[in-house]
Amino acid sequence: MKKSFSTLAKKETAILVALVNNQQSKDRVKEYLEELEFLATTLGVKVLDRFTQRLEKPDIRTFVGKGKLEEIKVAIKAQNIDKVIFDDDLTPSQLRNLEKILKCQIYDRSLLILDIFLKRAQTARAKTQVELARFQYLLPRLTRMWTHLERQRGGTGTRGGAGEKEIETDRRIIRNQITVLRKKLDKIEKQQMTQRKSRQNMVRVALVGYTNVGKSTLMKLLTKAEVLSEDKLFATVDSTVRKMVINSVPFLISDTVGFIRKLPSHLLDSFKSTLDEIREADVLLHVVDISHPSFEDQTEIVNKTLMDICGEQKPTILVYNKIDSINGSFQERFELEPPVDLEQLRTTFMNGDQDTVFVSAHEKRNIKELREKIYEKVAEKYYAIYPNYIN
Repeated sequence: MKKSFSTLAKKETAILVALVNNQQSKDRVKEYLEELEFLATTLGVKVLDRFTQRLEKPDIRTFVGKGKLEEIKVAIKAQNIDKVIFDDDLTPSQLRNLEKILKCQIYDRSLLILDIFLKRAQTARAKTQVELARFQYLLPRLTRMWTHLERQRGGTGTRGGAGEKEIETDRRIIRNQITVLRKKLDKIEKQQMTQRKSRQNMVRVALVGYTNVGKSTLMKLLTKAEVLSEDKLFATVDSTVRKMVINSVPFLISDTVGFIRKLPSHLLDSFKSTLDEIREADVLLHVVDISHPSFEDQTEIVNKTLMDICGEQKPTILVYNKIDSINGSFQERFELEPPVDLEQLRTTFMNGDQDTVFVSAHEKRNIKELREKIYEKVAEKYYAIYPNYIN
């Protein structure tokens, strides 16, 4: 019997789960779950419910306690839930136990992010990188809920050890795929290295920042090039490189993948060639969504990730974006007088640092000052390479 279009198009549903403890308060967990819901929405999953439990450390078997697990089980049945998404990473045994008890697909934060990257990757390089990262992450966590053979089998001969044997078959398939993808990625990275060598005498600028802070919109505005920009997490997975010229000084500017809290380590490892755009950049434009309630935490997460990637502090311009979205709670928190103007922002956040600028990419506000600051940094590098070009 053929499925109708409406059945095929049914939106998947999910429940979110997180723990409250000394490391993360109830308010902070609420904020984390809002971000997790945004991630789920980006993947096309509708969140119907949330569950939190105060627990100092995850239950070694099922992450949450027995009572909370029973509540989740009841909710799954009552609301016909397809997925349960945990805000932290699950161990392989936790994943197996949860799928056995809850009888639905179990996602943790890393797997959700990996699936989003897989959905949004456009180039052969990005697709290969994400597929490799996802396979590496899934290999020790493969269960009967994930095996592709399980979904193709008929109704007979599926009990007992058949499922386990097919999981082993899938594991062999995945190991072979990992080998193939690594070889493919090595070939792509060699090609990319050749391209980067051809640009080694060009000054390079890289846009970096937390996901969904407006990097791609800013890139589009600065370069006047068609660059994908959406109000979604990880709108940009592939790095985009464009040439710019300011005051007769040419340079390359790249838009890179956005960072996020608990970014999967497999993803960072697999995205080596993309992250090389950051490692080899001469200047970084660290874009921050100043209107976000946790912009300080997001800034710290990006700074830590940059140190992990680069191992050193690079010349950086801190770009506070979305000043048009500053609201009353922000004004009250920082004791600013409405309407908030650039002078108040400079006095409050610059602390004598001249490499900071406040803009609105959406409203094209203060872009001239940003271009001037970019020129100052780029010109310094450019004339060090080409001293004879100094006027």
